[in-house]
Amino acid sequence: MEIIRQVIAYKKYFLDFYHGQTDEVQRKIEWTLNLLRTIDKVPKKYFSHMSGTDGLFEVRVEFGGNIFRIFAFFDNGNLVVLGNGFQKKSQKTPKTEIEKALKIKAEYESERK
Repeated sequence: MEIIRQVIAYKKYFLDFYHGQTDEVQRKIEWTLNLLRTIDKVPKKYFSHMSGTDGLFEVRVEFGGNIFRIFAFFDNGNLVVLGNGFQKKSQKTPKTEIEKALKIKAEYESERK
């Protein structure tokens, strides 16, 4: 499989979330991230822009009736940077998680300068 884009974790935000999941959920997260790496047009079911968030995207993972979200953003077009993740327990994405993701994105961007 050809790698179309890189996917990296920024600091420990994503990794802390990832390591807190079961082996089965971790495998599903890896499978979903592999889609981001290898498919040019990733279906919205797995990767979607968060409207009104200035470049924030969410990686969507479902496993065993549970829904997980990982916030991400692009750097230089083909590099996907992973931020925080959480288990979604309601229809709406919690504002606190979106605000946290935006702070992580701003922190990343200020360090890149």
